[in-house]
Amino acid sequence: MSQKVNVDAKSLQYAFLAGAKRIEEKKEYINELNVFPVPDGDTGTNMTLTITSAAKEVAMITDPTFANVTKAMSTGSLRGARGNSGVILSQLIRGFCKELENKKDVTMEDIANAFNRAVATAYKAVMKPKEGTILTVAKGLADKASELSTTRKSLLEFASDVLTYGREVLNQTPEMLPVLKEAGVVDSGGEGLMTILEGAFDALTGKVSYDFSNGFGVGEVQSKPAPDASGLRTTNAAGIDRKDIDTSHIKYGYCTEFIIMIEKEYNKQIEEEFKSYLESIGDSLVVVSDDEIVKVHVHTNHPGLAFERGLTYGSLTSMKVDNMREEHREKVIMEAEKVAALQAQERAATKAAKAEPVKAEQRKEYGFISVSVGEGMNNIFKDLGVDYLIEGGQTMNPSTEDMLNAIDQVNADTIYIFPNNKNIILAANQAQSLTEDKKIVVVPSKTAPQGVAALIAFDANADAQTNLEAMTTDMNHVKTGQVTYAVRDTSIDGKTIQSGDIMGIDDDGIQAVATDVLTATKELLANMVDEDSELISIYYGADVDEEEAKQFLEYVEETYEDCDVEFNYGGQPIYYYVLSVE
Repeated sequence: MSQKVNVDAKSLQYAFLAGAKRIEEKKEYINELNVFPVPDGDTGTNMTLTITSAAKEVAMITDPTFANVTKAMSTGSLRGARGNSGVILSQLIRGFCKELENKKDVTMEDIANAFNRAVATAYKAVMKPKEGTILTVAKGLADKASELSTTRKSLLEFASDVLTYGREVLNQTPEMLPVLKEAGVVDSGGEGLMTILEGAFDALTGKVSYDFSNGFGVGEVQSKPAPDASGLRTTNAAGIDRKDIDTSHIKYGYCTEFIIMIEKEYNKQIEEEFKSYLESIGDSLVVVSDDEIVKVHVHTNHPGLAFERGLTYGSLTSMKVDNMREEHREKVIMEAEKVAALQAQERAATKAAKAEPVKAEQRKEYGFISVSVGEGMNNIFKDLGVDYLIEGGQTMNPSTEDMLNAIDQVNADTIYIFPNNKNIILAANQAQSLTEDKKIVVVPSKTAPQGVAALIAFDANADAQTNLEAMTTDMNHVKTGQVTYAVRDTSIDGKTIQSGDIMGIDDDGIQAVATDVLTATKELLANMVDEDSELISIYYGADVDEEEAKQFLEYVEETYEDCDVEFNYGGQPIYYYVLSVE
């Protein structure tokens, strides 16, 4: 029998919070390890937001037991999971907690068993596990914990040796994944996992100390489903049509906030130039700076322009965009609903007979939820019958909680979810597993054009499985290309990329690198079109001038005259163009 170690529920609570705090402190470093230099929902950010969701619940527990601490760790991380790395982290936490939830005291063997259950749970959640990732590091930790749990005499020695081996495994990940070796980095997800565990260890051994008595408060970006003020269901209990609510007094529609981690020259003159630029595209400006960060708040109609200018000074974090027009509609509607409810109560009180209950919205046979960003892209999905849009995508991966909230809003027996991003599919699958009262079908669309193709393939007369197969078949015939800018220097796919370069990326990786948007877009499209291509679709973004987009359209029609060409305003931020070829 191995000796008992001094880890009670309070120590577990403190260790978990300390680990969450450590990754919050190191998330930008972890983000920099990402191989692809695109402005996306990076690993460090996603893992931080995932564990923060749980940490806030764990910190609220005043009388910790293994049962309530592990439940808060597990449910909080599952619902808050964002991106592939966040979902995998939540599954590791889930398995770990499942092993310890009924314990009253803990041995090193218990900890080893918890590590092994964590790994088994996470591997099961990933359809095609890849070695050289966070999963490899987790498995190495579990194997070493099993090996040492019966031979080490103290928890300190046991934990130290396990973590040392975990670092060794992490350092070997470039040998397992050539793309990591080419970029000269270790796996970012594995680094995130080690950061959490090392933070917990340092806190338990007294190397660092935190005071969580007032709760767990770290910088957090909140992403939530777009309210159904989007026009998909235009009336409510108060009988108000959302489209009739006047928002014309709101000059700038998006409340935009972000923090710049300063990496380049930033002095008083540059700050004034930055402020002048932001004032030229918006109002309600607040810019607060110190030696390392700049916190920005601005109301604008073009959040992407604000983000892009901010990126010229450093990397961005804590990005948040709220649609103030939709919020205004919601506020008006909520006030009207309160008045309507009071009036209904007054009418009921004057009747001798009990008032008839309000008839609930009739449940539909099927409904649709789609992840989308950009005014034009949102309208396309609405026109295709989507019931609920979740605002998000590459730069902010929606959480499992966002998915669950959206599912609650769609009153249908069967709901199809279109993630439209490969980094969101696992979160959608997790929401599916947590939903019991509705049948959830996750259509594994990796891009918005794939989501469009899948929706077009839907047949109301077919069953869910037949539809899923048809949708998947049709969307797999779609090639997608996206044009954006590099946020860091790197070397990948044999290409040397500098921060600020324009990149054309298709399903197979980076195909074009140029110093201007048009050159990169033309080169990308040329790589996508072949002799079997019949249809080219163009979605131009929020930061592309309409006349420039039309000139590109003319070029495409003249160059690829055997193909039909569709031209759409996508309005997406960050990505100048999204292209699809079928």
